[in-house]
Amino acid sequence: MSIFLPVAGVQLSAYLLLGLGGMVGLLSGLFGVGGGFLLTPLLMMVGVPPAVAAASDTNQIVAASVSGTLAHGRNGNVDFKLGLMMIVGGLLGGTVGTGLVHLLRQLGNFDVVIKIVYVLMLLGVGTFMFIESFQALRKKEAPPEAAAPKQTGLFGRLPLKVYFAVSGVECSLIALLGLGFLIGILAALMGVGGGFIMLPVMIYLLRIPTLKAVGTSLFTVLFTAINVTMSQTLVNQTVDLLLALLLLIGSAVGAQVGTRLGRLLKAEQLRIIFSLIVLGVMVKMAHDLLVVPASLIGPGGGH
Repeated sequence: MSIFLPVAGVQLSAYLLLGLGGMVGLLSGLFGVGGGFLLTPLLMMVGVPPAVAAASDTNQIVAASVSGTLAHGRNGNVDFKLGLMMIVGGLLGGTVGTGLVHLLRQLGNFDVVIKIVYVLMLLGVGTFMFIESFQALRKKEAPPEAAAPKQTGLFGRLPLKVYFAVSGVECSLIALLGLGFLIGILAALMGVGGGFIMLPVMIYLLRIPTLKAVGTSLFTVLFTAINVTMSQTLVNQTVDLLLALLLLIGSAVGAQVGTRLGRLLKAEQLRIIFSLIVLGVMVKMAHDLLVVPASLIGPGGGH
């Protein structure tokens, strides 16, 4: 059944959009990410304009995050206190990021910028997580996260430290606000909740146990996505409500299934699967960046 998307200006299968939403919701429940890092490029691949894909995508992130947060909250895997600190920074960053999107669209550079940023971010995150997870799987001893190591480096030296009992870590409020701000900017620019950055940050920099990081990431992503959705609607008018509704329905169901599957896998297995998905999307987007411009040059010259 095909349906016309008024803001996007394209006609797509409703079943395709429901399936994309469900697949991304599944990832949300499994890995604690909003799924925007995957859904935005997928929407662009099926013909949705980048600005509309990025803005509409945050709507389904809200649904997937609500569903996933409820499921993880019942299992005691959400650190609400720590999450609230990052939400404050994320709200500020999301507002700044929306203004940046508006500026880039006026300059006519938004489509190229968002694709390049995606490739670079996915390459860095995916590579780091794959190497760490593969090394962890090869070790026979218990994973180091069980001991909740103390903070080191910059995060260990920053002032205003607070102990978070649910996660079992001590973090600086300055670090949490700063990380939240950065994730908020990425959420607006790339049409993501920021979970694909937040999850490795919580695991590797803040030293939060994986399951706690997954649940807390979903909780934080929820409010970042709500803020970006409202800002994109008011400032850029690029949210396609019909597209968002179809994605929302599929993602809410998929998140519940993903949460149940996540309890069957070890933390290292979850991380290595996540890293492979990230790298797969990066390869596809890098390929499109290299191939598409060449196809614009016809046999008769650049006219």
